[in-house]
Amino acid sequence: MSNNISPIRQDVAPEAAAAASGLDATHGLRGWIVSDGKAGNDAQTRGVFNALGLSYEIKRVDPAGVWRLLAPWGPVSPAERFGTQGSQFRPPWPDFAIAAGRLTTPYIRRLKRAAGGRTYTVILLDPRVGTGAADLFWVPEHDRLRGANVITTLTAPHSYTPRRLAELRCTMPPDIAALPAPRVAVALGGPDGNYRYTPAAVTRLVSALRSFVALGAGLMITPSRRTPPEVATLVRDATESTPRLFWSGTGDNPYPHFLAHADAFIAPADSVNMVGEACATGKPVYLFEPEGGSPKRSRFHAALRRHGATRPLPERLETLEAWTYVPLNSAETIAAEIAGRWMRRRQKPGPG
Repeated sequence: MSNNISPIRQDVAPEAAAAASGLDATHGLRGWIVSDGKAGNDAQTRGVFNALGLSYEIKRVDPAGVWRLLAPWGPVSPAERFGTQGSQFRPPWPDFAIAAGRLTTPYIRRLKRAAGGRTYTVILLDPRVGTGAADLFWVPEHDRLRGANVITTLTAPHSYTPRRLAELRCTMPPDIAALPAPRVAVALGGPDGNYRYTPAAVTRLVSALRSFVALGAGLMITPSRRTPPEVATLVRDATESTPRLFWSGTGDNPYPHFLAHADAFIAPADSVNMVGEACATGKPVYLFEPEGGSPKRSRFHAALRRHGATRPLPERLETLEAWTYVPLNSAETIAAEIAGRWMRRRQKPGPG
């Protein structure tokens, strides 16, 4: 018999999901985020814990030498002195602990063993160590991992909940208000193991941006940490004389306001997080695909197209399109599932 489970629905109102799972019971409880310092992983773990309403500490880990090479399969380095008063990992154990990334997996596995039922442990993404390493795993639907303690959603969790977006929309910064509408938020990605930002790919992107401007749109452009400086410079220079905002990387990042106030988005196929954040708005998302790709990313993007969230970014847009879909709010969906399972475990009678 297969132990695969169906993906969690993301079109359920968060309030209904919370009521069904006892999510209110987790507010104010203690949590630990085991962090490898990667921004993408931190965005996902923080998003889930914020949705759970936890008071949490961040435990930074950076194993060295053989202990780094052995992660995620090996043990925690003895230098950590795990469980002793000299360690950041010591009692009192938290109510919840969450981690993402292979370097953090040994710490969650060790915590699960040390704290027993006192701490509910969660791993985001698949570190390929088996599902016994934590109480619960989350993976995106396009991943292959399944099991009785595995939950899936279409997009990754993040902190841009409906409530946060609504709060951001209460005030529009003057420089955004000065742009012509429709306002299009443009998130720049960068090369990874699957996608390449070749000169031809960047030329396609610049051509698309110019066609948006020709149709009367204002652009709000932000590079990411992975955006090569030469790509950012090319996009900045190509849009210099157009109605646009371009974040140079100094000062406060306007990205949250771009998300809240955009009428449409251009998101890079290489970033699951940035695509998912745009799809939390219910607004049109044009997908820019650099050169390359992978079967896993193709499954992800095909699912978003079926949901009605995204469409391919043409090199030249002839008309500004508008479409709507049910926003995808994974953090609240995942948090409700975690809370429900945690509550059911608490309600089980103890031994003897």
